[in-house]
Amino acid sequence: MSRVCSVCGKGQTTGNNVSHSKRRTRRTFKANVQKVSYVKEGKTVNDYVCTRCLKSVERA
Repeated sequence: MSRVCSVCGKGQTTGNNVSHSKRRTRRTFKANVQKVSYVKEGKTVNDYVCTRCLKSVERA
């Protein structure tokens, strides 16, 4: 699954795991994307959308 939002383009970012002794190892933060169907330019599209975009669309 491609973890990229089709609306805003949010995707995977990187950072560090930090242990109690402050040793750092690399890790990834994955975007919280859900597969939803929505109307785009008059057509129904099944695509991956991040939850922030999903929340903003439901309010509108």
